[in-house]
Amino acid sequence: MLQQIQTLDFQILDWIRQNLRNPFLDTVMPALTALGNAGILWIVIAVVLLFIKSRRRCGVTMAAGLIADLLIGLVLLKNLIGRARPCWINPSVPLLISSPTDYSFPSGHTLASFTAAVILLRHDRRLGIPALILAALIAFSRLYLYVHFPSDVLAGLLLGILIGVTADVIGRIILSRYPAAGGMAERE
Repeated sequence: MLQQIQTLDFQILDWIRQNLRNPFLDTVMPALTALGNAGILWIVIAVVLLFIKSRRRCGVTMAAGLIADLLIGLVLLKNLIGRARPCWINPSVPLLISSPTDYSFPSGHTLASFTAAVILLRHDRRLGIPALILAALIAFSRLYLYVHFPSDVLAGLLLGILIGVTADVIGRIILSRYPAAGGMAERE
């Protein structure tokens, strides 16, 4: 079964390389992927939200979700599963970015992006919809750049949604009991 998944993963990556690669996307995709490096964009957004009283609960929830991503996705799952990246298995494909040094499963860029975007969506659709679009573009960039398998990205997306919803539900419960911690002015 795992071999069949990896075969399908390579078929999808090969299709992307053969049908979508072009000079414009070769420039755009590394920039998009850089937005997701180490979750910095999403961390900065969470920190900014912490300083806006009406958005503090969202910022606290995003920070908690991103910490959960780090622990569950990057520390636990990546090391437990230890999946090689497609660019390691097939080094003949020229990369547009430096080859990552950590394991492939799940995609950390996708995980952080979807966790943050789902939390933003649950707090404010006007922020959440563009965040989801950006999350999807960052996730796709990982495939385009040949540094993740589609199943890595799918796992990051699903886990990100799960962590985002869970962090938001738990955050709402906790912060409703301690409103001073999350900013009393927020209306959701």
